[in-house]
Amino acid sequence: MHFKRQEFVQRLSAIAKTEGCTPLAENLNIYRFNAPTPRTHGFFTASICVVAQGAKELEISGEQFRYDPDNFILASLDMPIIGEVVEASHDKPFLCLKMEFDPAMIASVCVEAGVLPARSETSVKSVALGKLSEELLDAFLKLSKLISNKDDYRMISPLVTREIVYRLLKSDQGQRIRQLANFGEQTHRITKAVHHLQQRFKEPMRVEQLASDLNMSVSSFHEHFKTTTSMSPLQFQKLLRLQEARRLLLSEKYDAGTAAQFVGYEDPSQFSREYKRLFGVSPRDDIAR
Repeated sequence: MHFKRQEFVQRLSAIAKTEGCTPLAENLNIYRFNAPTPRTHGFFTASICVVAQGAKELEISGEQFRYDPDNFILASLDMPIIGEVVEASHDKPFLCLKMEFDPAMIASVCVEAGVLPARSETSVKSVALGKLSEELLDAFLKLSKLISNKDDYRMISPLVTREIVYRLLKSDQGQRIRQLANFGEQTHRITKAVHHLQQRFKEPMRVEQLASDLNMSVSSFHEHFKTTTSMSPLQFQKLLRLQEARRLLLSEKYDAGTAAQFVGYEDPSQFSREYKRLFGVSPRDDIAR
């Protein structure tokens, strides 16, 4: 396994020669950083990240996740996160292969593998760490070898991707992978709720209406949403609003009052308080910095 790890590092390093994200194909990217990075806010999509070298830490609703060559990270929903690369250098850069999931393909593999969940399957947390087995490393190494030949990648990568999903299904991450396929009544409802909040986070939150639209009681909706995302619906919406406001301030040159109003805040002082609580500085100081 040691030699396979070395080859994985060499292949990713040869492909991703510059820092940041190197897109390889649809839903497949390599990330390279030659030094530790500051804490940044962003979104972690439904995907698996396998680290060849270095380490990164994510914080999701106060919970810490560290992934490295021994541990991959997997998410079954798009989640707002705080992340930082903690192990990287010019000689040993952080190298990570990220594969985003296709729910339809996962559903197909589930059916073929005969691992459909029971109807009573409950919600599980949407983000978790897993041990990188030799079989999974083999599959990701195969994927990295295919990248240099477009025809090989086009013909063979779908088979390797299905192998990766199959091996995850048979591992202790199986229930989380099944969640991605939208099997299970509660999982499907919470996935719909997350998509609803992502698309309409600027609007006032009406939890009772949202729960009713999903054919759930308010208490059941709260319970399953928090189990899956580690946040309440209101916390999730607040994080979406603040992250979008920060993007508007720093990238689109909005002033604090306009950004606050744009993302749905009616009280500028409340916006400033919550912004500082999340990002550690006021909107004005964040712009200046």
